[in-house]
Amino acid sequence: MNRRNLLKGAAGLGAAALAGGVAGPALAQNSRASTLRFVPQANLSALDPIWTTATVTSNHGYYIFDTLFAVDANNRVQPQMAEGHEVADGGRLWRFRLREGLRFHDGTPVRSADCIASVKRWASRDPFGQLITGITEEWKVVDDRNFELRLNRPFPALLEALGKAEANVPFIMPERLAKTDGATAITEMVGSGPYRFVASEFNSGSRAVYTKFDGYVPCHEAPSAAAGAKIAHFQRIEWHIITDPSTAAAALLAGEIDWWERPLADLQPMLAQSRDVRREILDKAGRMALARLNCLQPPFDNVKLRQAVLKSVVQEDYMRAAQGDDQSTWNTMRSLYPQRTPYYVDQADLMPGSIDACKAALKEAGYAGQKLVIINPTDFPDIGPLGQVTADALRRAGMNVELAESDWGTVIQRRNSREPVEKGGWSMFHTTGGSNLYGSPATSPLLRGQGEKGWFGWWKSDRAEALTQEWLYASDADAQRRVALELGRHALEEAGTLPLGQFTVRTAFRKDLTGFVEGSSPFPWGVQRS
Repeated sequence: MNRRNLLKGAAGLGAAALAGGVAGPALAQNSRASTLRFVPQANLSALDPIWTTATVTSNHGYYIFDTLFAVDANNRVQPQMAEGHEVADGGRLWRFRLREGLRFHDGTPVRSADCIASVKRWASRDPFGQLITGITEEWKVVDDRNFELRLNRPFPALLEALGKAEANVPFIMPERLAKTDGATAITEMVGSGPYRFVASEFNSGSRAVYTKFDGYVPCHEAPSAAAGAKIAHFQRIEWHIITDPSTAAAALLAGEIDWWERPLADLQPMLAQSRDVRREILDKAGRMALARLNCLQPPFDNVKLRQAVLKSVVQEDYMRAAQGDDQSTWNTMRSLYPQRTPYYVDQADLMPGSIDACKAALKEAGYAGQKLVIINPTDFPDIGPLGQVTADALRRAGMNVELAESDWGTVIQRRNSREPVEKGGWSMFHTTGGSNLYGSPATSPLLRGQGEKGWFGWWKSDRAEALTQEWLYASDADAQRRVALELGRHALEEAGTLPLGQFTVRTAFRKDLTGFVEGSSPFPWGVQRS
């Protein structure tokens, strides 16, 4: 997918839309008042937000599920489904109490057993959760509203883990679903959140539908990022999967959709000209673009080849290809910690941005023409161009590159494969993630050296794991910073991940929509039509 090619015809479509020339069925006035039509960043090809880290699935999860704790706009952890908690035995015993009256969409009450099973399933997939599992002695149901967690050592960051705001989010579901192995995707969507998932109307690649859950019990606090009351103002929200940016722009300008999550950068000026459309940056922290290398299989099981590829990265090329020429929306960040996060330090010496340096390093590493396969989406404008830039750069460096392009759903399925490229495996994929997610050793999967127990790419480093533990239990902030910087540099030197830049997105919506809640996800609660 070429971002520039996507713009062909955009101006004509936009002009037609501004003139009211885009054909399409109009909603009846009463239906329009109660229905929100939303275009997500990508197709919803996987429903289970525990099984996958795909951001679009996490966003979908926020409609359906709730969490025990949540992070507010000031990055403070607040009770959500939990009424409160107590800590005893020197930080080894945690007691939790649920708010009264919580019910799932199937009518059953939310119980302690549901919460324990859900957190266990989440912890089997999430690096932060796995840290908890490693020191857990026992989960105990006290009664339907009270439960306990006993640890073999204190874990001060427990609430931060249970309130984790980005994939994987520790969503709570009924015990009967949460008992499913985390490596097996569930398809029945039952939570206690503000919206129900309408399975009968779901058509991957076309539409997903959510309806207001009248049994949702909000907490009393005002909404603040992922925390607070999640009040649904629409009876129905429809996700319309429109992968062509020109078509999405035309539909927004014509009033056929209400909200477009991630407009293409080069279409932003056209949207800005419309008096019927507003644009706003809801995720102020922004997102980090990255390439993830498969460290299990050749050629990138060889760290020297990974380091050679790291030398080729020119972040400006990636950002211009995916985000356009407006440099107010993106920045470089030669680090695995994004800019404006506590541990960011520029590591320019590791990333010279030179094809010649890459060529020399490949020769020194003994590269002999082994094929590498980049799996890359054609239907994701923020990600597809990243893979194209990498393929071009590495071909110029003399590598044997296959750019295997498909839809995003196929990419997130194929990246599960641990087979060699000759048997359908892969060497590299590209993605983006929230800056806050990658800003901490506790939450960033990019810094964990868990090998086959870790995130796709399966980078293994005992040193990284030891440094993560040292960071968690550091005696003070200065010690934490020292360890975090050492960990960040080590992970970048090992080049399991290539940082490609950082960006923000101006989401676009019809001017009669108000009440948007800022945060890392396009939260549906609070939004209403004026």
